[in-house]
Amino acid sequence: MQTTTNTPVKQHMGMKKKARISNTFIYIILILMSIIWLFPFVSIVLQSFRGGPVKGMTNEIIPKIWSLENYKALANTDFFKWYLNTLIAALATSLLQTVIVLCMSYTLSRFRFKLRKGLMRFMLILGMFPGMLAMIILYRVLKDLGLTQANAVPGLILVYVASSGMGYYISKGFFDTIPKSLDEAARIDGATRAQVLTKIILPLAKPIVIYTILTSFMAPWGDFVFARYISFGSSEGMNVAVGLYNWLNADQINSSYTMFCAGGVIVAIPVTIVFMCLQKYYVEGVTGGAVKG
Repeated sequence: MQTTTNTPVKQHMGMKKKARISNTFIYIILILMSIIWLFPFVSIVLQSFRGGPVKGMTNEIIPKIWSLENYKALANTDFFKWYLNTLIAALATSLLQTVIVLCMSYTLSRFRFKLRKGLMRFMLILGMFPGMLAMIILYRVLKDLGLTQANAVPGLILVYVASSGMGYYISKGFFDTIPKSLDEAARIDGATRAQVLTKIILPLAKPIVIYTILTSFMAPWGDFVFARYISFGSSEGMNVAVGLYNWLNADQINSSYTMFCAGGVIVAIPVTIVFMCLQKYYVEGVTGGAVKG
């Protein structure tokens, strides 16, 4: 009888031991992955504080001489001009794109009209084509409008915002989870469609609004390929990614690498802080928008 009683206890203890061993291995793997993933970022931060006459790449990870001279040296370059260009493009894109995406999402979620499904399918299929295919014609159009090189910032904003309506998927899914009875009740009380959206739907959809603002801001903030394509040859129109990349050229890397690291840290700080503060809403927006299609 005693053997029968002890058997479930032994099995339970054995399962706990296996779970503990399994969790230990998982934690070890996750720690190793985190170290590998964080190493380049930590290295860049450390190199940004490296002082001394050598400004190129070295084998030392921890600086022998600590200094803020790399950050001070940025003031003598066009870095803050590039930073301002990037900030203007990101803020303008975030504002305009958020308005367009939310309006498009609300329209497709609440209204029923002819070719509605056809329009959604068309935008879905169109979004599958790589953006690289349109770069040549986009450059040609922007050049004819005088929105390249020194005037590249307005051109970037125009391109970023032009296709905003196609990014309705997640926002529409979130709006679909909000009961339509709220719209109907507000309409009975005399509210217009605009009032329903701004005073009822958007306050309830705070996570998806913040998610849209974040994604709209981060895309132009870190854009490199298209920005370099239309702002080449003119430092006045470069964003920070293109400007910093130029410091990695063969003729500048030996004298500008530590400044490049310092610039990278300054670029990463505001986005990191904003993302960490709003991460909760970002996750809620993604998960909420994935409930319905």
